[in-house]
Amino acid sequence: MSISVIIMFAAITVMTLFITYYASKRTKTAGSFYTAGGALTARQNGLALAGDFMSASTFLGLIGAFSLTGYDGFFLMYPALISFLVILFLVAEPLRNLGKYTLGDMITARYRYKQVRGVTAINTIVISVFYMLGQLVAAGALFKLLLGIPYNVSVIFVGIAMLLFVLFGGMTATSWVQIIKAILLIGGTFILFILAMMKFNFNFIGVFSEVKTATTFGADFLNPGIKYKSSLEGISLTLGLLLGTAGLPHVLVRFLTVPDGKTARKSVIWLMWLMGLFHVMVIFLGLAATKLVGTGKIIEANPAGNMAAPLLAQYLGGGFMFAFVSAVSFATILAVVAGIVITGATAFSHDLYNEIFKNGKATEKQQMTMVRIASIVITIIALVFSLFLQQFNVAFLSTLAMTLAASSNLPVILLTIYWRKFNKTGAITGMLVGLIGTILLVVIGPNFWSPVQGQAIFVGNPIFPLASPGIVSIPLGFIACYVGTLIGNRQAIKEPSNFDEILVKTQTGSDIGKVLNH
Repeated sequence: MSISVIIMFAAITVMTLFITYYASKRTKTAGSFYTAGGALTARQNGLALAGDFMSASTFLGLIGAFSLTGYDGFFLMYPALISFLVILFLVAEPLRNLGKYTLGDMITARYRYKQVRGVTAINTIVISVFYMLGQLVAAGALFKLLLGIPYNVSVIFVGIAMLLFVLFGGMTATSWVQIIKAILLIGGTFILFILAMMKFNFNFIGVFSEVKTATTFGADFLNPGIKYKSSLEGISLTLGLLLGTAGLPHVLVRFLTVPDGKTARKSVIWLMWLMGLFHVMVIFLGLAATKLVGTGKIIEANPAGNMAAPLLAQYLGGGFMFAFVSAVSFATILAVVAGIVITGATAFSHDLYNEIFKNGKATEKQQMTMVRIASIVITIIALVFSLFLQQFNVAFLSTLAMTLAASSNLPVILLTIYWRKFNKTGAITGMLVGLIGTILLVVIGPNFWSPVQGQAIFVGNPIFPLASPGIVSIPLGFIACYVGTLIGNRQAIKEPSNFDEILVKTQTGSDIGKVLNH
């Protein structure tokens, strides 16, 4: 390990500690811990959202996917970009207008039942843990490459460092680290992009020609089918990414950190521009890694390709660029995982503990204590699972979490806002069937089972053929919502409906009485 790596990591660590210390002075209430007091501007929240999306899965995982699978990397990229339109037009403003701290607040604005809030909180925690796995796997691979210490030790070290960050700083610290990290990562990626293109004399078309001779796949490297052998697999993966982003709890909570729905919508526009620029550069960096570093070295460093970006940085800029990219990747993992942990812990503290167990009467001190305990428990659960997932590409791990979100959260969010007849039975049924059904399909699929030793967790033939089950699980979630609504329709008729009030509030941010008086 070179002195430059040590200096870069020290600088990143000092920066995050300073931000955490500063934020801890402002984090005195549960609201400031949960959502940074709802005081971020559109530009700040857009950058923080970009920081969330520029996670280990997007930066390390996507560059790795393009470097090893060529065209098939697009299946992990373009649906995520289009998914921002789903957030912009259907979710961001209604969520901000209805929510306070959590997704549970939004759903229970229409269905004021503890069962609905409880299931929403459990959904949030489970999806959060799944999304954390990709980040922790990347952290383990990164530290193993940099420090030469075992993968398991690396994962535990990062988990502890992140936990300290969460316990003291809360969402305020997480937001500002995300903002600064997004600026650093975009800047570093741009420098890396310029250095890479210099090797190809800025002949962007030439990059694609050069990469055809860089692998054993030849020209087929730029055709679909290297990783995803069937079109059905590609469609299934695309659906999960396209719809899953709008159901990810840690992304949805970001819209509660701004003062109103208009600001939430503007922050998505900032996000789209930033991520569009970032993804264009990622494509070329992945292909440049294939040609300049070589797939052999990439696989040797990490079989899933997660270390392609640091290795490319080392090739192009020597020890300094290697240290910079690695240090920023570390900050990326730290901040993203911190935000996910806060989201899961908030669901437990606010939804389960305060609203259900304490009937909304828990003190600020009690909530702060409970959110910190929940943070520790969630982190330990994610650490244990991540110890067994070293061979998985982190971008693909994150798509599983998105598929979970698309199958369980998104149907309930959309139908809560836009379907008058939707009721609490439909909401509970949809969330549970979507969540459990997706997990079951993943467990019996090729992610867990393979006849080839070492290619999955267990040796054997998978029962379900698709690695990404979105093409089945997402319709299943919507169907479960519909069937549950029919089952609960008789009881729902006896209960007063507040759909008109919810519809007005989602679109205007005001109660229906204020609108009528106006």
